[in-house]
Amino acid sequence: MTKDPLSAVTVALKPSGIRKFFDVVNEMPDAISLGVGEPDFDTPWHIREEGIFSLEQGRTFYTSNSGLMELRQEIDNYLSRRFGVSYDPKNEMLITVGGSEGIDLTFRAMINPGQGEEIIIPQPSYVSYEPCAILAGAKPVIIDLKAENDFRLTADELKAVITDKTKLLVLPFPNNPTGAVMERKDLEEIVPILIENDIYVLSDEIYAELTYTDKGHVTIASLPGMKERTILINGFSKAYAMTGWRLGYACGPEAVIAQMTKIHQYAIMCAPTTSQYAAVEALRNGDEDVAEMRDAYNQRRRFLMNTFKKLGLPCFEPYGAFYIFPCIKELGLSSEEFATRLLMEEKVAVVPGTAFGDSGEGFLRISYAYSMEALKEALGRIEHFVETLRSTGA
Repeated sequence: MTKDPLSAVTVALKPSGIRKFFDVVNEMPDAISLGVGEPDFDTPWHIREEGIFSLEQGRTFYTSNSGLMELRQEIDNYLSRRFGVSYDPKNEMLITVGGSEGIDLTFRAMINPGQGEEIIIPQPSYVSYEPCAILAGAKPVIIDLKAENDFRLTADELKAVITDKTKLLVLPFPNNPTGAVMERKDLEEIVPILIENDIYVLSDEIYAELTYTDKGHVTIASLPGMKERTILINGFSKAYAMTGWRLGYACGPEAVIAQMTKIHQYAIMCAPTTSQYAAVEALRNGDEDVAEMRDAYNQRRRFLMNTFKKLGLPCFEPYGAFYIFPCIKELGLSSEEFATRLLMEEKVAVVPGTAFGDSGEGFLRISYAYSMEALKEALGRIEHFVETLRSTGA
């Protein structure tokens, strides 16, 4: 009998619900996509120049497995001045190939397969958490976040799922796909629970710079007792429009970072050298670029909120990332049906909320990381589609 060459665990994983619509829209040249979470801005020129200069200087060799020390020092400076938390660049930091690698490394470094250890994952949330937890040998425990709580994680929701097997909580804020944020008071309510139950946190802060409240982003690592039990994941894709540069970082307790570095050492070696030099420039001189892009996103955010208000579709106000998460339950279609018909009939691609967990049913993720011109055209088509549904009931 021929041996099955495939892993049963991998085969059982569902493909990304985002990619399905992305692949279809690529074959429709007249379609407008609001489905991809990628800035429409080019990487700022001074950052690109630094990457080009590094190539011209022949900086084309491996860096340390942990990444350029110069970059790690700049990350510490950045986190200190922006979010009030500091890390030892030598022992508490790892440069990764995007933030997604940091998520995978965290799970693999912390989970003991076969022991039934649990990772709590609030959903709707980024599509990678649950499959990466499964691949690491953990049991994902899902918390269905609620629209009436603005999709924030509450202390009661957290306490209800903790067991003696709970190892790690994923804290995915600012949130993809909902745009929800956790303010300081929200974090302070869950900290005693985490400390009392000896639970670690993976805090995915890739959208930290894209918050639209006066209070700004607060990292749970800055709260008393939490730095030593938090693995902070961040990167350059969203804030600096550097998605294709594939660069992120993880900061956390020395013991955890050491094991993450070991896995990274064998699987990756090091993050791209050119990207690391560009990132140094981004951190040193990119604050104005970030502010300019954030202001543009905020303008688009307000435009979409006003449009959905006029359409009469409920949509809580997102204060982070670059997504809105409108509710379409009243229209009588599932999220998948709505997104499919919208694409086929109006040639607009959005992502069904179920791509981010079962609790996303009845919602859509719409990205506003697109030009205002594209957004106006797409929203006009969505308005026509919604009016047609309401008038025909089908």
